Amino acid sequence: MARTVLVFAGGLALTPPQARRLPEADWVIAADSGVDRALAVGRSIDVAIGDFDSVSADGLAAATNAGASVQAYPAAKNETDLELALLHAVDIAPDRIWVCALDGGRPDHFLANLLLLADRRFASAEVVANVGDATLTVVHCQATLEVKPAQLVSILPVGGDAVGVRTAGLEYPLDGETLAAGSPRGMSNVAADHRVTVTIGGGAVVVIT
Repeated sequence: MARTVLVFAGGLALTPPQARRLPEADWVIAADSGVDRALAVGRSIDVAIGDFDSVSADGLAAATNAGASVQAYPAAKNETDLELALLHAVDIAPDRIWVCALDGGRPDHFLANLLLLADRRFASAEVVANVGDATLTVVHCQATLEVKPAQLVSILPVGGDAVGVRTAGLEYPLDGETLAAGSPRGMSNVAADHRVTVTIGGGAVVVIT
């Protein structure tokens, strides 16, 4: 059975529909005020991590009293709180890391967190994130996604060019193409089936469904 780590970032509180989309998880890690986001949707926290400059005192106390391991870092550090959470997650060696509560707050934090998801340090696991009503899946080699026919599917390169991009299950297939960094070439494709497969020969892409 695939092992999943659920990571709560410190973005906007999840709506009930967003909370219902979250998977069951073997571990739950909360980054700073992600503690409050996790508790608000009834998730028990295994590890709370960060400098805790934005979590509520009541939330951190509740997580600690419920048995969460707390890993506190100084505010003056090189890593973001989400980066620390993802590093801890990948050390568990899961099959999948699912990140939520990314959106909201400062735009620089939001962009940095989106780019962080595609860092090759986390490539040993499938990395998936919820942003609003969209699902983001990072692909370093190959991924097959469950979709609805006619659903919009965007494939965007991250961290440089993505080369040898091939797809199956899309109305406008890609056949070994290069998606140049910064190009919108992969935007707004359309699912032609219930499954879409994306394979890349080098680089990384984020598939947004």
